[in-house]
Amino acid sequence: MRILIRKKGNREYYYLQHSFRAKGKVITREKYLGKTLPKDIDKIKRDYKREIQPDLYNRLEAIKKKFEKDWGKLPESIKEKQKEELAITFTYHTNAIEGSTISEAEVRGIILDKISPGKPLTDIKEAEAHYAVFLEMLEKGQPIVNDLLLEWHRKVFNQTKPEIAGKYRNYNVRVGSHIAPQHEEVNKLMNQLVTFIRKNKDDINPVELAAIVHYRFEKIHPFGDGNGRIGRLLMNQILWFSAYPILIIKYQNRNAYYTALNRDEDGFIGYFIRQYLKVHE
Repeated sequence: MRILIRKKGNREYYYLQHSFRAKGKVITREKYLGKTLPKDIDKIKRDYKREIQPDLYNRLEAIKKKFEKDWGKLPESIKEKQKEELAITFTYHTNAIEGSTISEAEVRGIILDKISPGKPLTDIKEAEAHYAVFLEMLEKGQPIVNDLLLEWHRKVFNQTKPEIAGKYRNYNVRVGSHIAPQHEEVNKLMNQLVTFIRKNKDDINPVELAAIVHYRFEKIHPFGDGNGRIGRLLMNQILWFSAYPILIIKYQNRNAYYTALNRDEDGFIGYFIRQYLKVHE
């Protein structure tokens, strides 16, 4: 989705243009915005997308309904086992994306059998801590506030990176070609992000909200290290407590994931929703 400016004489007119694929064809639609760019352009873009792509949101809603139905039929003991399996798989992939050398089978051995593989102690401790934090996230459903994100970070990295664990960065960083905001801006930007979540959790489809929040979190890059892991916990907290199944970004798909994060926000949202539909439909 992009904003176009067309000139007629000395005047400028703003349009919203959105292209999407439906039934094997690329369809392009436009909406006139006016002679000036509206202040609530983000909301207009979301509403317009919902208006011209109702089938997309119907598909997401169908995933939610099926998940609620299937999950609701499970006995509590089976639900707990399913959560453990989700935690093992998610922990493996999210840590592997960040360079962990531990395989999924080894994560299972560490968690279930208390077997320590011959791998770096840092990787082992972060796997154990992440597994525990993920399960806690699924169980508690705490409101998304800065203190929660800081607590997750502290618990995951307290044993391996104690000097930065549970603290927003107070120095500047660069991630590949992306220069993260100045460290003086981090607290303000994170306050804006948690406020955005609170204000929009009932108005934006949870899959789309999870994508927006994950993208913005990664661009802020509030921690010195561990942003990917906390960001993926955050997006799945939004999904899980909106009664949607979680999304695991698989290690083997990391290049496409990183490529999507290097796009603009609309580009990442499109990637995220396509992945979500691919996994869950």
